[in-house]
Amino acid sequence: MVFGLDIQRKFRQYWLMLISGFIIIYFGFHSFCGERNIYRYFTLKREIAQAQETAAMYAAQKQKLQRKVQHLSDVGLDVDLLDERARVVLNMAADDEFIILDGNFD
Repeated sequence: MVFGLDIQRKFRQYWLMLISGFIIIYFGFHSFCGERNIYRYFTLKREIAQAQETAAMYAAQKQKLQRKVQHLSDVGLDVDLLDERARVVLNMAADDEFIILDGNFD
């Protein structure tokens, strides 16, 4: 009986520390082993950085293509560029022309 009263007295003294200790252990465990843990956070952060790099690369390609299209539009028609693209796409040349290919057909 005395032993039970002693446990009750100590529990009343330390109940706040016990509960806060269990809460700390709970959140600590789930921050390392849960579904949304710290490792997953850094993995997602790395994937986001890679996706942003890919998006930047595609944005640069899009701007390059838009500049080419702008030169071929009615407003700013560049006749030389139009002639060059027609020859490359159609693979044609005049009879009196020499064709020198450098391998860069961008």
